[in-house]
This record gives sequence, C-alpha cells and structure tokens, in this order.
Amino acid sequence: MSKNTLRQILPFVILSAVAVASIFVPSLPDFDDGGEMYNGADVAWIIVATALVFLMTPGLAFFYGGMVHRKNVISTMIKSVVAAGVVSVMWIVVGFSLSFGNSINGIIGDPTTFLFFKGVNSGAPWSLAPTIPLTLFALFQLMFAIITPGLVVGAVAERIRFTSYTLFIVLFGLFVYAPLAHWSWHPDGFLFQMGALDFAGGTVVHISAGCAALAGAMVLKRRKAHLEHREIPPANIPYVLIGTGLLWFGWFGFNAGSALGANSLAVSAFATTNVAAAAAGLSWMFFDVIRNKKPSVLGFCIGAVVGLVAITPGAGFVAIPQSIFIGAFAAVISNLAVYWKSKSTLDDTLDVFPCHGLGGIVGMLLTGVFATKTVNSAGADGLFYGNVDFFLIQLKAVTIVVVYSFVVSYGIFKLINLIQPIRVSEEDEELGLDASQHNEKYTQGTLLLNENGRVIEKEIKIYEKE
Repeated sequence: MSKNTLRQILPFVILSAVAVASIFVPSLPDFDDGGEMYNGADVAWIIVATALVFLMTPGLAFFYGGMVHRKNVISTMIKSVVAAGVVSVMWIVVGFSLSFGNSINGIIGDPTTFLFFKGVNSGAPWSLAPTIPLTLFALFQLMFAIITPGLVVGAVAERIRFTSYTLFIVLFGLFVYAPLAHWSWHPDGFLFQMGALDFAGGTVVHISAGCAALAGAMVLKRRKAHLEHREIPPANIPYVLIGTGLLWFGWFGFNAGSALGANSLAVSAFATTNVAAAAAGLSWMFFDVIRNKKPSVLGFCIGAVVGLVAITPGAGFVAIPQSIFIGAFAAVISNLAVYWKSKSTLDDTLDVFPCHGLGGIVGMLLTGVFATKTVNSAGADGLFYGNVDFFLIQLKAVTIVVVYSFVVSYGIFKLINLIQPIRVSEEDEELGLDASQHNEKYTQGTLLLNENGRVIEKEIKIYEKE
C-alpha cells in the first residue's frame, strides 16, 4: 500500500474504530437529583448559551470567508466548520477528560476520568457549576474547544492543505487547548491555583489561537501574492458583516454563559461584552479616519471582534463603564499591530495574531488592571484599585501561555510537515484552494427584476483561475 493510499484511508479507519469502540461503552441513567440540586433557569440559560457559542463557528466562517480571495472562499469556510466535526468526536472520546478530568499535578486531566464520556451523564455536577448537569457543562465547554482551532484558519488561509489542517485540529486540541483549559479553568489547574483570572477564554481560546496562528504563518511562509505585493480584494464584504453579527450575537453566550447560571453576573458579563464590542468598532473606524482613511465596514467589523476578544477574560470581573476603555484601547493596539505587520514579511493572511493574539493579551492585562470584587466577589481587585500583585499574576500567566502556545503549535506544524507537505503546490495555490482542494467553486449570482418581480436578466459568476 502506497503512502498516499494510506493517508487517504487512515482518517476513515480511525473514525470507524472510534465508532465501533463506542458501542461497548456502558449506558448509564441520567443523574437525577430529585429536583433538589439543578436550577431550571440555570439549565435553560446554559442550553441557550451553548447554542449561541456554537453559532459563532459558522459566524467565523462567514467572517473569514468574506475577507479572502474569491477563489479561496469555500476552502476557508470549511476549515472553520470542520472543527465542529473533528472536535465534537474527540471531545467525547478524550478531550473533556484531558481538560476537566481528575488533575495530574495541575498540568493535565486524567484521560480515563471521562473516557468516551464515561459517567458524565450520571455524575455529580461540576464543582464550579453546581446547579446544572455535568453533561450540560461538558457540552458548553465543547463549543469553546470547537471554535479555538477555527480561529487559526485566518492566518494560514489560501495556502494550507485541508488534510494537514484537519490533523492540526486534532493535535492542537490534545496538546495545546486541553492543557490550557485545565490550567486555567480546573480548580486544581496551576494557573487557577496561582490566582490568574480568565473568565471566558482570553488565554485558553484567543491567546492560544493567536500564537498558533503566528507559528503557522511562520512555518507556511508567504503566499506568492504576498511576495509579489499583489492586493487581494475581499471576496464578499457583506459576508464579513454577516459573520460579525453572528459572532457578536454568539459572544453573549460565550461570555455571559460563562457565569454558568442565570444570575446577576451573567447580566453584567452580557453588558460588558456588548459595550466593549461597540467601543472597539468605533475606535478602530475613527482611528482609521485619523490616519486619513475612509470609515469602512471592514474596519468597524474587525474592531468590534477585537473588542469582543479583549473583554472575554474580564467580562465577569470588570465593571460595565471600564469595558468601554478596554474595547477602545485594544482596538487601537491591534490596529497599529496590523499596520506594523503589513510592513513586515510576516504573512498572517487575516491578521489573526494582531487581532486575537494581541487582543487576548491586552484583555488579560487589563483584567489585571480593572478587575474588582464589587462585580465578582470570587475575583480580585486589580491594579486600578491598588492590587499590584494581581496584575503581576496576570502578566505571569500571559507570559506562560504565550510561550507554551507558540512553541508547541510551532512544533505541531513542523511535525505535520514531516508527515506530509503542509502547503499546497504553487500551481494549486494559483488555481485557488476551492478548486484544487475541494473541486468546488464559489458562485455569486445577480438577478435583475422588473416592476412585477419577474426575472428579466440573470447573471451567475463562477470564479476560476484568472
């Protein structure tokens, strides 16, 4: 059997083995507390929040898909969405165990704790979410694990093989996401024990994805269009606007849902999320105007997403007024970083590191500045309230996560490149990944109607090699 044939059949063989193994996992009844422990309102809200976070994945696909070249729209969108398939299966098998299983020295969860979701549906609730079933907590956390590798797509778009990226999702989930989730969110995780605060994923999601994006861009090197300084117009700006709306909407579940209950903390996190996004979108757009650019849809959309990223770690720890500063400040930092990156040789296609990586870093550090026990008694007072030690803890946590995420992700990309070429050929890159990787084409239709609503002209554009 040739190596190419083996590569073709191996993913299906692995999935088949998992499917067969799942047959033999014992079925257990759902945990029933007799109505004494679970809170119906909390259960209802976290179910909704879980669905909202899932909606962010197709939202991200539209956001990224609208910004790439028209010949790479489909290939970019599917790389975000396929994570829902890969991570969902992996999470049931071992991902939840590695993230939230019995702690091994505060570093990683015991992979056998919830192997194949063993005992999850019949087990006692998670210690930090006592009013909802453990199964619901696990599904809520699954949605975070799905979108994180999807964020990396924007940095390596237009030149990475689909199969290579699918393998990256698996390795990233096992060796980067799961350890970081355990460190930050498990009560025995070492960052949690150190006192670092990350309400909804500043380190676990955004810094990890941003640093992985930087590593991927460095390993894959520059696109031919980037080397030739060719301007690549966005394929569909309305897609970006739709994606931004879905992300903003879903982020309410992302942040407010992280309160793990229908309570005042969820309301506060909901408010800080919206305000930070609004302030950041305006900040990015107005800062562009200062630099003699026109206010743009792309500018507002990118800025709003940066604000959502920046408020994520502090959404449940900072007050609503301070979230304006967090969003506005983070947008300026990321805007400048995008400008400086454009002058460099780094080819981060859609500016994932400047927006998600730096946005997450700024958000973590500003949580260290503006966190207050007035909002969340389980949190801490930040530098603004005289607590220098807590700010230094946040700085230390950021440093650890940045180094770990970048080094391990860089190693993952290098390892994949040893297994098979991680980058498409020059010919396939020029043809476009939609055609070369998926044998599909992005089409855009235009219908001209008369006053009675009848079609009088129909134009369908099929984008192929130019």
